[in-house]
Amino acid sequence: MIDSDTVQHISHPAPPAYFAKALVDAELLLKYAAETGVTIDPATRSSVLRARSALPNAWDEQVVADLLIALTALAAALRPVTAASLRAFHDTRPTVRNYFVWALVLAAVILPVSVITFVTSAISTAVHDDITRCNALAVKLRAELGPALPNGQIATLPNDVSLPDVITDLQEYAATVRLINGRARKLNWFVYPRQRLPQEDIGTPAARKLAFELPVDVPDPIAARDRITDTYQDVRYFAQSLMTDVAVLFGAITTCILPVLYALLGTCAYLIRNFEDQMGRRTFTPSAANSARFLIAAIGGAVVGLFNNLTIGQQASVPPLAMAFLVGYAVDVFFAFLEGILRSFTKTPIPQEAKP
Repeated sequence: MIDSDTVQHISHPAPPAYFAKALVDAELLLKYAAETGVTIDPATRSSVLRARSALPNAWDEQVVADLLIALTALAAALRPVTAASLRAFHDTRPTVRNYFVWALVLAAVILPVSVITFVTSAISTAVHDDITRCNALAVKLRAELGPALPNGQIATLPNDVSLPDVITDLQEYAATVRLINGRARKLNWFVYPRQRLPQEDIGTPAARKLAFELPVDVPDPIAARDRITDTYQDVRYFAQSLMTDVAVLFGAITTCILPVLYALLGTCAYLIRNFEDQMGRRTFTPSAANSARFLIAAIGGAVVGLFNNLTIGQQASVPPLAMAFLVGYAVDVFFAFLEGILRSFTKTPIPQEAKP
């Protein structure tokens, strides 16, 4: 014997799988329309309410058809807001967490590397200027004092050379050598493996003072000049070796790594700005295309690193790192630019007519 429940189950099979989801979407859109004051056709509203009351056993094909028609009307009336964007509006924690992690990781890498690159570049520039000044002083002192004399002989200054001027130049010479050595020692912390310190910088404090400083009364200017020059040659070699290592290491970082990181940071800034804008309009929906955008930005940043300053006008130019950030922020514009260049290379020239 078949009971009434079994008969009812046979008469009213389970609704289609999409019916419940479509009903939830329609109710979300209907609620949003009511909250924002969007006028909805009464027939559309009635179809949604009738579908809710028809679950689970009172549904039929007409109820399903009316629900789908109502869902279509709601989607058209509320576009670009969708049911998916309304659901995402109430659960933004995964998206915010992903953006926060990306921004934090990029900042944790970019900031230290950028600071170190700036510091090493500034020190290298200062050392280069000091070496140039020391070279000029060495030439000047050689011209003023002449060559070294045999041991035990003290030269007399030419009549046109003033002793105070010579002592001033010697003091500047020695001070600049000490400055080069100090800056080079700082630069040595940023390279691996580190360069060996000059021999004059390894001895006892008394030996270091004798190598880097002038005697108090400067009894023999030529001997003092030659001693400082010997020290300067070792210090200059030490500093120039470090400058070469820094130029290679941080030049590679600036050219190959930082542009990619800045492009990724630009993409992160774009996505956060876009997220804020879409959340305000309730049109945000998570998309797998965002991951592809990071990959495209990395490729664009690597391409930008191949260029030096990029000229954008007659007198304006943009540094590669700034351009890499802009490329990451506006990936579509960058690749449209590349496609335009490609079209200019593949354009077929118009053949000229032969002259009679």
